[in-house]
Amino acid sequence: MVFLLRKQEKAMQRHLQGYLYLTLAMITVGSTVIASRVIASGMPPFTATALRFAAAFPFFLLLMGMTGTRLPSLPLRDWIIVFVQAGAGSVGYTTLLISGLKLTTAADAGVIIGTLPVVAGALSVVVLREKPRSSMVLAIVLATTGVLFIALSPDAGSGSLPGNALVFGAVICESLFILLNKNLSTPISALTQSALMTGIGFGVAMVAAVLAEGVPREFSAGAMSAVIYYALVPTVVGFILWYAGAERVSGVEASLFTAVAPVSALLMAFVILGEPLHSNQVAGVGCVLAAVLGLGLFQRRAMAAK
Repeated sequence: MVFLLRKQEKAMQRHLQGYLYLTLAMITVGSTVIASRVIASGMPPFTATALRFAAAFPFFLLLMGMTGTRLPSLPLRDWIIVFVQAGAGSVGYTTLLISGLKLTTAADAGVIIGTLPVVAGALSVVVLREKPRSSMVLAIVLATTGVLFIALSPDAGSGSLPGNALVFGAVICESLFILLNKNLSTPISALTQSALMTGIGFGVAMVAAVLAEGVPREFSAGAMSAVIYYALVPTVVGFILWYAGAERVSGVEASLFTAVAPVSALLMAFVILGEPLHSNQVAGVGCVLAAVLGLGLFQRRAMAAK
């Protein structure tokens, strides 16, 4: 009896550790909005993206060496998908987010970024012809309502509307990454995929930076610090935290924690950047939270019923 109680206690502790790691991982994701806002004020987007990947790539190679992870043998079709993923999900996401944050607030961007799980699900329905569940339809409606609170707010002037559109474009890019992942014929471990995304992303971003932006002569210290932070904390440490948490809980439970990202972005925009909180932003993040949590809870109930 004592043995069973101790076993249950250890399982509970492991579960709680998982929740903590996932929460911290999503807080780092929320902080990318703040970092991108700082970067946008002092560095061109493609250059910043290339530097982000250049700083993160050696750490992923180190992690692969420490864990004995090797590159899988991929067919040509899968390599093409991986390169498209790196261009869209890595380079496209980062550059659009930074570009958008030149024109809009971090708080607005945080709410829009939070729609990622719902947008990815909606694209799966449209592109992969997956049968839409009632929960997905409701989640799409709620998430759309949340974005409309931002887009149609009184302060959404000529600057913030294009900025919000660019941030939503970043969400589309990341959703395409998720969608393309379902089309890989050979499974790739998360660590290997992250290394590939940063390595290929660096090459793509560097070429784009040289062609579109030239060779910048100087960067602001704040922008450079934000790039290093983005590379090491959300990209590398956030990866480690997410997968340390994900291995301790179910996949559906892990998906619920994506709701932490927009809340943390909103709060950090207020605390760190001093941006005012508006009622439309609070209402918007409330709708997005309801969409993400509702979708996750429905999936959890569906899995339990099987």
